[in-house]
Amino acid sequence: MTEFTVTPWEVTGDIDYDELQRKFGTSPIDDEVLRRLSKYGELHPMLKRGIFYSHRDLIPLLDSYDKGDEFMLYTGRGPSGNTHLGHMMPWIFNKWVQDTFKVPMFFQMTDDEKFLFKDLTLHDTRNMAYENALDFIALGFDTEKTKIILDTECIKTLYPIALKVAKKVTFSTAKAVFGFENSSNIGQIFFTTMQTAPAFLASEVYGKQMPCLIPCGIDQDPHFRVTRDVAPGLNYPKPSMLYCKMFPGLSGADKMSSSDENATIYTTDTPKAVKKKVGRAFTGGCVSVEEQRQKGGNPDVCAVFKYNYYMFEHDDKKLEEMIHKCRNGEILCGECKQALTEKINVFLEDHQSKREEAKEVVDSMTFDGFKW
Repeated sequence: MTEFTVTPWEVTGDIDYDELQRKFGTSPIDDEVLRRLSKYGELHPMLKRGIFYSHRDLIPLLDSYDKGDEFMLYTGRGPSGNTHLGHMMPWIFNKWVQDTFKVPMFFQMTDDEKFLFKDLTLHDTRNMAYENALDFIALGFDTEKTKIILDTECIKTLYPIALKVAKKVTFSTAKAVFGFENSSNIGQIFFTTMQTAPAFLASEVYGKQMPCLIPCGIDQDPHFRVTRDVAPGLNYPKPSMLYCKMFPGLSGADKMSSSDENATIYTTDTPKAVKKKVGRAFTGGCVSVEEQRQKGGNPDVCAVFKYNYYMFEHDDKKLEEMIHKCRNGEILCGECKQALTEKINVFLEDHQSKREEAKEVVDSMTFDGFKW
């Protein structure tokens, strides 16, 4: 078996998502779960294609919702750099959840986490949090039902909850779950309590037990296993989870990485930059036009195809046609790259316009009323 690593801070190797699901003990989003979700509206392509593929306690949450109980939506971002498409993918799905179920949402910006784990100042992480927040808002979340949490600004509200969590989590548990060593700073060891706090925040705000749904990357599961373990002892409902696979990089890696700028599409990229990056994308095509016409390409390993599959082609028939033409040599890698470049640039042009508009509302959407 190929070795891979998936933690909240590191994702390396070729990920076996079935093995990861078994390792973490999560449940598959199978046909029965999809049928249940289809009761509430048209399924998002990320569900139909198995991109959001695993869950914890989704069905009890839906049972409660069907009885008239509202739930809270919660996701977040560690602001260590510019937003790229890999960050956007789960946010787009969260937007679908909010629109489908008409629920309130917390979006946590963990500026403290990135200060503790990266070589960044608090000034750096705050500035990046603002920039990332503009990208989040630009996706069209309900401005009345969505609140942005910046940990260092909202600490007065978060800290009492984090303290209660901290009292329930031993160092041996934190060490076993996260792999901390003697060289780990004590802020890193405490941090998971801060990421836990928003899952319980709605119960505090509304003065009653408020279930919470957290759609996010499966790399975040260690944090929320701790969250779920301590919830009953603190009289909070266990959060339910929806986990997605990692958005691929243009280099062919399983996860888009900010550290590889040439294989990463940022929301602020120019059309020229996008064309250059997509032009370098790994495709697994043949070495010559003649050979590809004869033997065809391999969409299974093609980063360009994966981008269409994950985000940029919602029509399943067109996707199947793309596969057929690729395998039969009817279309060349250069043509696919050009088509994807156009799709990404159309998306980014619209997004960047909405990102500018977001500057007008970003202050009004903060939890605890802080100003950027």
